[in-house]
Amino acid sequence: MMSRIYLSPPDVGAAERELLLDAFDSNWIAPLGPHVDAFEREFAAFVGVPYAVALSSGTAALHLSLLALGIKAGDEVLVSTLTFAATANAVVYVGAVPVFIDVSPETWTMNPDLLDEELARRAARGRLPAAVIAVDLYGQCCDYARIAAACEQYGVPLVEDAAEALGGSYGGRSAGAFGECAAFSFNGNKIITTSGGGMLVSHSRSIADCARHLAAQARDPAPHYEHSQVGFNYRMSNLLAAIGRAQLQRLDEKIAKRRSIRARYARDLEPLGGIRILEDAGYGRSNAWLTCITIEPQAFGATNEAIRQHLESLDVESRPVWKPMHLQPAFRKYPVCAGSVAARLFRTGLCLPSGSRLSSSEQTRVITGIEETPRFAGRSHIGGRMARV
Repeated sequence: MMSRIYLSPPDVGAAERELLLDAFDSNWIAPLGPHVDAFEREFAAFVGVPYAVALSSGTAALHLSLLALGIKAGDEVLVSTLTFAATANAVVYVGAVPVFIDVSPETWTMNPDLLDEELARRAARGRLPAAVIAVDLYGQCCDYARIAAACEQYGVPLVEDAAEALGGSYGGRSAGAFGECAAFSFNGNKIITTSGGGMLVSHSRSIADCARHLAAQARDPAPHYEHSQVGFNYRMSNLLAAIGRAQLQRLDEKIAKRRSIRARYARDLEPLGGIRILEDAGYGRSNAWLTCITIEPQAFGATNEAIRQHLESLDVESRPVWKPMHLQPAFRKYPVCAGSVAARLFRTGLCLPSGSRLSSSEQTRVITGIEETPRFAGRSHIGGRMARV
């Protein structure tokens, strides 16, 4: 039997094992320790920011970003609607109200024109949002020159959700180097992983210090346990930081592999007709975390869901692109600015296996499965229905 092909499995090796055992043998197995300190320094240097705080998850990084910026209950935060739920969850954690902004059809990231229009409308009413969270999607940075300029014009803090974009860039600057602070994820499916974990980075020492304090249960400097604020147990363990350091050393090769995987998908799938690959935006370079395609059913002969189901029958994992937040039951009550582009991408989009350990033969298996979908079992999924060919 052929083994299952996963969407984006962890890619670890001897270097990760060596540093993990170093941390284990040192007996620094609880949160904090020398590998945490080193990981923060090395990560900050890679991104090009002075401060980094290693945390238990990317969600924790988003949550603490908002708290460090003083976002409170009743505030409104503008958020890209095409994202993972953690982005919106963090807004709700602090009691604020997410307001969802549609994306650009070319980049799938927050539409700068819509953002500018929404900020102008709110400024005219004297009701500016407390912050904007721009999401770097599937490894692609947002158009930060325009988004940052709009935020600066109206004095609204910008937070970068770079959870999926480590190693990507915008105009020569690394993902995570924009806004007041940025959040990264090291979940098991990300381009580098610490099993679970995240990082908050910032150009501001006060933001980093605030996040570090809150992440360690907000313990005050005293010989006993003194707490003037409510804190959180959000710090990263020394064991996981050791894995992260080794992963970071191999990031460039992981990006190169994922970009080559995306290039082959483009070469082999786009000539079929009706399939388009999400490529780099003209302003930057994606880390190609996941290769994403959109399918035009009439041109290709099957829908994205038909492809997904057929690949699953071959023991190949694929997944629809993020369901927009404004369509999610948990967030439908919140305002949305436009939303049709994100909704269309969800209806037609699919994420393909893209892990840096994907072999050429495994990718062939994926491509062959997609090619044969319109005729598998003598059926075709067009317009969401089953029809005989």
